[in-house]
Amino acid sequence: MKILVVDDSPTMRRIVTNALREIGYTELDEAGDGAEALEKLKSGSFDFVVTDWNMPNMNGLELTQSIRKHADLNHLPILMVTTRGMKEDVIAAMQARVNNYVVKPFTPEVLREKIDMILKVA
Repeated sequence: MKILVVDDSPTMRRIVTNALREIGYTELDEAGDGAEALEKLKSGSFDFVVTDWNMPNMNGLELTQSIRKHADLNHLPILMVTTRGMKEDVIAAMQARVNNYVVKPFTPEVLREKIDMILKVA
């Protein structure tokens, strides 16, 4: 499974990719914001998106909305990994149709559980 990790922080991208590797995922690519992610998604074949919310150019919520409007991409599972833990934020993300939501900080095991839950439903 090829996963695109989207976060404007190189450190956070490294933390997420290391956690994904730790739980067995090895086909990983990265993008620094939603706009870059959307370009990569349109030109590559990805199976899953892990995205932050707070990013310049195009944030994670806007990325999710763009993916859901795009006929060739709207099937992609999306996991939002963010510091935004307010109930309103979770509701907004779910309304945008993310598949699941993780509040930072997180453990690799939490990441595995959320991904497994998404893949069981898909």
